[in-house]
Amino acid sequence: MSLKKVLPAIHYTVDASQTNAHLFKVTLHIENPAALQIVSLPVWIPGSYLVREFSKNLQNLKAQQAGKSVPVLQENKSQWKIASKAHQTLQLSYEVYAFDNSVRTAWLDSQRGFFNGTSLCLCVQGQEDSLHALTLEMPQDTSWSVATGLQAIKVNRQGFGEYRAENYDELVDCPFELGNFWRGEFTACGIPHEFVVAGATPSFDSARFLADTQKICETEIQFWHDKKGASKAPYKRYVFMLNAVEDGYGGLEHRNSTALICNRRDLPQVAIKKMSEGYVTLLGLISHEYFHTWNVKQLRPAEFKRYDYTQENYTELLWFFEGFTSYYDDLFLRRAKLIDDATYFKLLNKTINMVLQAPGRQIQSVAQASFDAWVKYYRQDENTPNATISYYTKGALVAICLDLSLRAESTCNLDLVMRGLWQRCQGGPLKEADLLAELETQTGRSWKKEIKSWVHSTQELPLKTLLSSHGVVVHEDPPQMAQRLGLRVTENQGVIHIKAVLRGGAAERAGMAAGDEWWAVGNKKLKSQTWRLKKLEDLTMLLGTDKKAVATISRDQKILTLDLNIPNDVHTWRLSHTHTQNIHSQRTSAWLDGDLA
Repeated sequence: MSLKKVLPAIHYTVDASQTNAHLFKVTLHIENPAALQIVSLPVWIPGSYLVREFSKNLQNLKAQQAGKSVPVLQENKSQWKIASKAHQTLQLSYEVYAFDNSVRTAWLDSQRGFFNGTSLCLCVQGQEDSLHALTLEMPQDTSWSVATGLQAIKVNRQGFGEYRAENYDELVDCPFELGNFWRGEFTACGIPHEFVVAGATPSFDSARFLADTQKICETEIQFWHDKKGASKAPYKRYVFMLNAVEDGYGGLEHRNSTALICNRRDLPQVAIKKMSEGYVTLLGLISHEYFHTWNVKQLRPAEFKRYDYTQENYTELLWFFEGFTSYYDDLFLRRAKLIDDATYFKLLNKTINMVLQAPGRQIQSVAQASFDAWVKYYRQDENTPNATISYYTKGALVAICLDLSLRAESTCNLDLVMRGLWQRCQGGPLKEADLLAELETQTGRSWKKEIKSWVHSTQELPLKTLLSSHGVVVHEDPPQMAQRLGLRVTENQGVIHIKAVLRGGAAERAGMAAGDEWWAVGNKKLKSQTWRLKKLEDLTMLLGTDKKAVATISRDQKILTLDLNIPNDVHTWRLSHTHTQNIHSQRTSAWLDGDLA
């Protein structure tokens, strides 16, 4: 039956005309409601593992049947019971306040609109698998256009009109971008892709941006499906939506689109050929979110086979889905020839040091970090680096350990394992047992010992040995002063604010605490000589070779002096690789190029 001829059981109408009030007006038609119909709004959005309470922005919920008002009873924070009669069209109307300029919720002002269905679309209990329709009304006197991955049924040239989804899951997995954005198109392995950018400046090099993104997409499609297998990709069209702002960074993956936010200074600029660090970071973000199209939206934790939008959905596998994606995101920039070896190793070096400089890696396993994401990763505070480890960064290091181990001892690599998992799980729910089974199939031996050690314990990873076996030299250099002292700080207008004190470091031994302001430093032997401290890196200049100092701090308006011993035994990693004709260098080239050694 044609999709166009089916009358949607659930139909939303979204009015984006109240831009100054930042209110989306939503009308929901339910053709065949239940008696005492229950509706609810999600409390979280897949891909961002925190209960965000989207219902806090919903207001003025009203119900009607046959032109008469129907009582609405709120049962809990995000669920309502409508005193409706069965099989008689029910109409709900409500407003959603939209003023969160992130990729997770909704935004509406005179310049731009954006929304995820999890913020705007009430879920009709019992009809989640019914056909859903959404009509986006065109405000008067607007030049705005619309971008979304949702299937258009009847829309005007600007994109306003009717869209359809097979079910509620698809509806809320396709965000909408509204406004006077820049739009570009390209094909990757024959698949149409669209990129829209809101907030770009006139110097934006759109041609370069599209060309670089195209290379990323083609590299990843071929990774999963080889050069002739693009028809097996899990989408027929893909949409990137980027919001360029003064200060921001992040992304959220969806089934055939992604929502991104970046600093507009990180966009490529016309006539500037050199690739800035910010642009490399942005391309890495694009690579990361696009890889999620396969690794978390299709292959996904078994616990996510069907999302429960009313509460936390726990899994211990984010180290695989986010961590392995974080491993491949920068690696694909290298394989797409967008960055060179030196740049790749610099990015890898940063990830390694982020993990090594987090004392929490000795407290929390990366599997525990995955499970605790709901209460720890997205609720970071001054103790976070001491008590937790990121499943992004350490998960990426687990991936590199696995990849290099496979390459060192067999004619296998992680690429083959990932493609094997795609076939084994048929692009669907995955368990840790599936990964172990695929590893054994590919290599003929069990990998339970490694996974137990690297994932389920706090033992250190064998990074140095594995990197060395692939021609990468690990140097131990003196770190910046913050790492040397065990501090995380911000420096603003000559004031050093202590944000976190790392466990076991010199700053903790001295008695420093998060929230302190570090004002001055003096030589412990020459107490009359005290210097105003405006930048942490000035310590060496002000103290010379003396490692015993007196720090003057302000805490709750009290002035304290603390004895501080500056250590010499703290190091940071620096990776280097020299191209030589030996087995180690050949392994490195095979690894970076995605070949077998």
